[in-house]
Amino acid sequence: MHNHEIEAQFTLLAKLMDIHGENPFKIKSYSNAAFALDKLTEPIADMSSSQIASIRGIGEAIGIKIQEILEKGELSLLREYITKTPPGILDMLKIKGLGPKKIITIWKELEIESIGELLYACEENRLINYKGFGEKTQKNIQESLEFFLQHQGCYLYQQVENLVFAIQKNLAENFPNAQNIVSGFYARQMETIEFLDIVTTLSSKELTPWLSEKSFKTEKKENYLSTIGDDNFEIRWHLTNQEQITWTHFCLSCSPEFLTAWQQLPGFTDNINFANEQELFEKMGVHFIPLAQREYPDIILKAQKKNIPTPIHVNNIKGIIHSHSTWSDGMHTLEQMATAAKDQGYEYLIISDHSKSAFYANGLQIDRIRAQHKEIDALNKKLAPFVIFKSIESDILNDGSLDYPEDVLASFDIVIASIHSNLKMSEEKAMMRIIGAITNPYTSILGHPTGRLLLSRKGYPLDFDLVLEACAEHNVAIELNAHPRRLDIDWRYIQKAIDQEVLVSINPDAHAIEGFEDCKYGVLIAQKAGLTAAQNLSSFSLAEMIEFVEYQQSKRP
Repeated sequence: MHNHEIEAQFTLLAKLMDIHGENPFKIKSYSNAAFALDKLTEPIADMSSSQIASIRGIGEAIGIKIQEILEKGELSLLREYITKTPPGILDMLKIKGLGPKKIITIWKELEIESIGELLYACEENRLINYKGFGEKTQKNIQESLEFFLQHQGCYLYQQVENLVFAIQKNLAENFPNAQNIVSGFYARQMETIEFLDIVTTLSSKELTPWLSEKSFKTEKKENYLSTIGDDNFEIRWHLTNQEQITWTHFCLSCSPEFLTAWQQLPGFTDNINFANEQELFEKMGVHFIPLAQREYPDIILKAQKKNIPTPIHVNNIKGIIHSHSTWSDGMHTLEQMATAAKDQGYEYLIISDHSKSAFYANGLQIDRIRAQHKEIDALNKKLAPFVIFKSIESDILNDGSLDYPEDVLASFDIVIASIHSNLKMSEEKAMMRIIGAITNPYTSILGHPTGRLLLSRKGYPLDFDLVLEACAEHNVAIELNAHPRRLDIDWRYIQKAIDQEVLVSINPDAHAIEGFEDCKYGVLIAQKAGLTAAQNLSSFSLAEMIEFVEYQQSKRP
């Protein structure tokens, strides 16, 4: 075992002990040992026990621990600390700019336990309110986190998007006569993507030299050419000909269950030569099914009988629901957010700053609510006919109540109820809090229902049948939080919401003007469930939204 491997164990032990608030003298002794090992030029594995103990900065007690590492490969004390430390905290120690002191604040005060949660907190501007963090520090940490996550092997749809655009552009420029189709998970608009499928009419002789020039590592697999670039993301190239490219793309862009059901349709043959997908569907007597919806076999039965309803499009979003300003943790002022929304063609903005329990996000105390509403009234006169609706993202407390008294909740046009704290819950506890919020007569929208962060936090467990039944009974819309790290509610439950006639609300949860663009990712994921514009609250016109607000207010005592 090399000196640096032993040194790394003592360095990690010292940091973990610091995070757990252990005796500073012990921490210092392990740090000194790590420093001594780092400066040592001779292999410590070749030394005797007495020689090791005589090294300045090590001594007899540390020498015994070094012997343990040499004999067993690891330090049992270190294993104990690793076991009682969340894996995400260990990941944070790999991030440039994050030492034990900052990690203590992140873990103990912000209740963040994963890299993804921390990145989301940076994007929400939450770190700058804490000691040791400023705007510049937060920005540096965010950049380090993004770099780290880009090398983890699985990516958000949003993260793959720019790569796809670059590849398509390069292929078109270098091989103008070839046909190339981005297929697979990306074509199906999946929320996370492990690898990218590209179907191409290029031959291996044409493609391989070009990939080598781009510094891709190439490996030939049974059915495709696998390439990995500097970002460690795999691209699978499926080489085919002009006659079979449509069928190859179709197979790759269906779920296995969908493809099996398709191949069992009456009249299916091995003749897989199709000019385009429209011809493929027509020959099977099935109305066209959009790529994003080729998931479950039952949609094939529906498409045999009639056209699939046109799913929502990003152009159907008429207003921005769920946004934050500098009144809480947003990056832009209320006027800047509203003016930008108006300039971008939206009819209204529902400003939903954080409530008082979200102290980490500068949540609104009651006296500040009155001041914000006064500003909204003035801006509505200035920006008419554009409308800013008074809203709040009210925290759902541990007992399922909202964190303002009724007279304060009554001052809002829209109340979005969300859970932000104590996220580690049993299903029973989570359901109690969620149902409590839904049945509150002041709740208009249930925000990011599970609290999940894709690739970072699973979210608390819920019985969605009961949640949606409660939403239907109490006329509460359910949010599809469009932030690409959330996309919560999961698209797999949206059809159930449609069946229950529960409105879905595609909301960007924008903490800056740029966040408005996230509506697109909510729309892409909603398309997978076949959500139409009529079933989406943020597709309501201004007149329809005014009616919705009036109805919500009529529910109140």
